[in-house]
Amino acid sequence: MERILLKNARLVNEGRITEGDLLIEGEFIARIGSGLADPGARVIDLEGHFLLPGLIDDQVHFREPGLTHKGDIASESRAAVAGGVTTFMEQPNTVPQTTTIRLLEEKFTRAGEVSHANYSFLFGGTNDNLEELKRLDPLSCSGVKLFLGSSTGNMLVDDEKVLEQIFRNTPLVISAHCEDEGTIRRNLEAYREKYGDDIPMECHPKIRSAEACYLSSSRAVALARQTGARLHVFHVSTGIETELFRNDLPLAEKQITAEACIHHLWFSEADYERKGSFIKWNPAIKTADDREKLWQAVADDRIDVLATDHAPHTLEEKRKPYTGAPSGGPLVQHVLPALMEKRRQGYISLERIVEKMCHNPAILFQIDRRGYLREGYYADLAVVAENQPWTVGRENILYKCGWSPFEGEVFESAVLYTFVNGHLAYEKGRVSDRRRARRLTFNR
Repeated sequence: MERILLKNARLVNEGRITEGDLLIEGEFIARIGSGLADPGARVIDLEGHFLLPGLIDDQVHFREPGLTHKGDIASESRAAVAGGVTTFMEQPNTVPQTTTIRLLEEKFTRAGEVSHANYSFLFGGTNDNLEELKRLDPLSCSGVKLFLGSSTGNMLVDDEKVLEQIFRNTPLVISAHCEDEGTIRRNLEAYREKYGDDIPMECHPKIRSAEACYLSSSRAVALARQTGARLHVFHVSTGIETELFRNDLPLAEKQITAEACIHHLWFSEADYERKGSFIKWNPAIKTADDREKLWQAVADDRIDVLATDHAPHTLEEKRKPYTGAPSGGPLVQHVLPALMEKRRQGYISLERIVEKMCHNPAILFQIDRRGYLREGYYADLAVVAENQPWTVGRENILYKCGWSPFEGEVFESAVLYTFVNGHLAYEKGRVSDRRRARRLTFNR
């Protein structure tokens, strides 16, 4: 059994930063302490760098199957481990969509063949697959995904009776994309009448407006309260939505939780002039005031989880006019350096980054033995160094699409090592060709 001893670390875990060592045996953390020694272990001196649990990204789109010209499980999981992300939960809007148990299991099979990071998938709810959803084993995947705003194909759930039945008939976490479709369509038609298809990109947050987000989120929250469903609202993008969520309960006792994504916490509508469609997401990036209120909600625990909504598209696709340019962008390689930058700016502590991207996803989805630095837990680890500035550029981007909305950004912190189930998956710029990723298991 391979043993690796990590010496002289600053361990970030459960609200504290402590100096010490960590011993890996096989897939697991064997010991944590000071002055550890093991003559048979490979020793890596971390020289005082931060040692974190590997990040858990609860919302990514890795584009496989059917959209692999943009990205695939192999390419995007490589980028993930280069960014300190050791576990991902992938979304169902692929081609075909993950709306049957058979297609869900086919995704798991493929990930087992090619993924560099641990994986689970969300099962997609639609207007017409309620009976299939009822057959879903609660231990089979991370949860159910509902698109309550427009998506591709048959993924929009706009039948109110079906929606209520979904809320009443699954014990799993329901993760929801919340935007009101009627509001968006009316807004889009008005801007199309004025500009045609070449709508200025800065109109995006007016079309997919704060009103559209709040109408949908508030309805979903009300339905969850009515039915007792376990609701998790993905990518909250407005200040007013944060008022829907509580901070007076421990996370494990919350029935309704919320996530914010790095792009909504980094950019504002002022950046559309410079970045254009490269920061076109759904929900849209909105005002600087919205961004500040999101940070306030992160700080006071109305926002429980941070994630990326990693969603690559090709440069050719992104360069189309407004109505043809798809929404979404690649982020999973850069989320930790970006959050470290926000730490440097005083928005968030490193302990809180670990809470929101490691501990809380593990609690929320009831993941087995991940998300913490604890003896007996899987050795999913990330090592981050301060004061190692580097510039995001095409030469160091690992996404299959080949670009990043952070291009040209200088980050002061860098990921040095990433371990996945005890395997050194990433080391100082190189992703290992070996893989030891695992399908997530759950304590439910």
